Amino acid sequence: MSVPAFSDIAKSSNDLLSKDFYHLNATTFELKSSTPSNVGFKVTGKSTHEGSNSGLLEAKYADKPSGISFKRFTLYSNYPHRFNPIGFLVDMCPSGQTLMLFYRRAGLTLTQTWNTVNALDTKIELNDAIAKGLKAEVLGSFLPASQNKGAKFNLHFKQANFHGRAFFDLLKGPTANVDAVIGQDGFLAGASAGYDVQKAAITSYSAAVGYVAPQYTASVTAANNLSVFSAAYYHKVNSQVEAGAKATWDSKSGNQVGLEVASKYRLDPVSFAKVKINDRGIAAVAYNVLLRPGVTLGLGASFDTQKLDQATHKIGTSFVFDA
Repeated sequence: MSVPAFSDIAKSSNDLLSKDFYHLNATTFELKSSTPSNVGFKVTGKSTHEGSNSGLLEAKYADKPSGISFKRFTLYSNYPHRFNPIGFLVDMCPSGQTLMLFYRRAGLTLTQTWNTVNALDTKIELNDAIAKGLKAEVLGSFLPASQNKGAKFNLHFKQANFHGRAFFDLLKGPTANVDAVIGQDGFLAGASAGYDVQKAAITSYSAAVGYVAPQYTASVTAANNLSVFSAAYYHKVNSQVEAGAKATWDSKSGNQVGLEVASKYRLDPVSFAKVKINDRGIAAVAYNVLLRPGVTLGLGASFDTQKLDQATHKIGTSFVFDA
């Protein structure tokens, strides 16, 4: 089992507690399409319970890595000098000599997004170009109305028992955020830190430990300069049932511990239901069904069980079209 990134140590429980609950927005719409040339398009739109609307258009091109490839070619004449067609030297070869060229094409991904606040974002990802397991990202943003610009550079390095990342904001600060996780036999240990170059000071730090098994995961995280502690647990009971819980304590705000539990039940191969409740009595339910290939409907609702007679409840729908 691969070592996750620092932010993903509690991913299984976090996804169970936060994903696929559709009450957060009144309506969510998503349309995905792709072309034979590896260009994918995605259009998303959201309508909040407060009445505001937002949308985003994304175009993504992926030049997938071809791995190690072989190319055979034959020389039909003698060369009185060294032959250098591909960046390395080959000694003088006799006529008819067959050579084999080995090369590796790295994968490049280009993503462009444009949203309803007229913000333009560009992301370039390059995988395995410098070293195996190393991914480099260049991110740029531009807001024409205010002329605000952003530039970031990220590195991800992943090996069998190690996952490290570095995030650099080149225009603000500049600042750097780095994190790393090591793992062995399912046990995980990780840490993260933020650094401000101008102030020459560490601005934030966190730590986490965890254990990952095929059927369950458990983790303890200390965030916000080791002041906010959270313990998360996820259990895949069987092929139909998943359960998870998370407890959070902020040492600076008091002794109260926040608790959240959730469960997911797969009704059949094309639908599932989810439910969760927290210590404040807020309960949420969700239902997801694949109506037909490429069309998914999501329904969700949340209720304040302590104020059932008040208009604090929320209902939301989601439509996803995948062409």
